[in-house]
Amino acid sequence: MDVIEPTRDQVLTFCAQSPVERVFLEDVARRGLGRFLAVPGADGALRALCHAGANLVPSGTGCAAFARAAGSVRSRMIIGESGAVTELWAAARGSFPEPREDRPHQPVYAIDEPPPAGDTGLRAATPRDLDRLVPACAAAHELELGIDPLAREPDSFRWRTSAQIDEGRSWVWLKDDVVRFKAEASAWTPQAVQIQQVWVDPEARGRGYGARALRDLCRLLLETTPTVTLFVRSENAPAIALYEAIGMRKALEYRSILF
Repeated sequence: MDVIEPTRDQVLTFCAQSPVERVFLEDVARRGLGRFLAVPGADGALRALCHAGANLVPSGTGCAAFARAAGSVRSRMIIGESGAVTELWAAARGSFPEPREDRPHQPVYAIDEPPPAGDTGLRAATPRDLDRLVPACAAAHELELGIDPLAREPDSFRWRTSAQIDEGRSWVWLKDDVVRFKAEASAWTPQAVQIQQVWVDPEARGRGYGARALRDLCRLLLETTPTVTLFVRSENAPAIALYEAIGMRKALEYRSILF
């Protein structure tokens, strides 16, 4: 199959067909970040799309066509809708090192109706919160990806955390210097916002803070965006129980292959 570099309009039209699954792809396209590859259909619309950067993010049908290009990109992860990732990986795995982890069947949850209020102190993070958020974000990152970013790239990680705050994509509930809750938006479009790295400091767990603050965050985001979404490791039963308890529903599955 022919692989093309799509126009921005082609990418946005493709993403509009599945705004929850493709929220990341639409977000980076709107922000002009990274490189896209695509497989066109007979009618000129896209059949498949892949963002090639630090992560490879395929979507659609015919993703095996991206195998050659994927092998030339030093990506840390292949992540996206389970079928698209599986198709790309089957065609490209000979060009990659052995994965350090493969995470199939990661449920993607979504909510479009505001849950009951949590009555928390949740607020947008400010630059004054940076020193407190960097270690919390690093701990959440290490728990999720198995790598300590402060050991690997401390300056870059601090810059990214600061940028999320400056862009209005970071929220926190602090009490007595303890993070009762924090989360960031990893992707945000007119139709959906994807939140990531939901975190409660260990000393504050087991008291319901996470559920209450997540309800408040969903309520806040749903004031301006139709759907809030996130994905989770399939074995993380406590997190899944929390998401379902606040009214989130399973929308699809992702697969992540980490190198």
